[in-house]
Amino acid sequence: MAIIHVLLLDEHILFRVMLGRLLETNSDFQVVAHCSSSDEALDALARHPIDLVLLDYDLGNKQNGFQFIRRAREARDGCRIFIVTSGMNDADYVQALRLGVCGIFLQYSSPEQLIHAIHKVMAGETWIDQHCVQGLVKTIESEGREAHRSLLSARERDVLKGVSAGLSNKEIAAQLTISEGSVKSALHQLFIKTGVRTRAQLVCIAFGLEEHGTAWRGA
Repeated sequence: MAIIHVLLLDEHILFRVMLGRLLETNSDFQVVAHCSSSDEALDALARHPIDLVLLDYDLGNKQNGFQFIRRAREARDGCRIFIVTSGMNDADYVQALRLGVCGIFLQYSSPEQLIHAIHKVMAGETWIDQHCVQGLVKTIESEGREAHRSLLSARERDVLKGVSAGLSNKEIAAQLTISEGSVKSALHQLFIKTGVRTRAQLVCIAFGLEEHGTAWRGA
């Protein structure tokens, strides 16, 4: 497995040091930069090969992680951004996914679970802490996404359910007894019809189409 180059962006130096030490006990990770502000992190992104940013939502001094995400996407669109935070409000969870983060991890979870979650997102999955799910469902349902239902075929809705369950394309294909190519084709149509760019953003659509919400891998 290739080494995962990580940038830590958090206002609190003690947390950054502790998180850096945790990651570096695992040979899969190399912490490339510790940053306390968006400007520092953007400079590091420009100067170093970074695979993953672990980002706290609250950066202090009236800054939040969303400002960094927008600027980082403009500067370097391919880097994964994973929010590791003590908490956000429900609307912010939704906004984070719409901005294309690869996951949301709450800091009171175990270090072992964080390592597991990072490996999942680096494998292309999306990680949403189970404690965020109810708020995500409530917020998106309140916005109303019934317009999407009429646009989607039965197969597209089934594939969308698989995405919301955290399944890979191969797992969705096995569950629906169709080819992986058919899953990819359905996903392509989902991206076109919903106007989103990432699987994480598709999760927002899936939550909006479910009456009672969906359990998310990460519980």
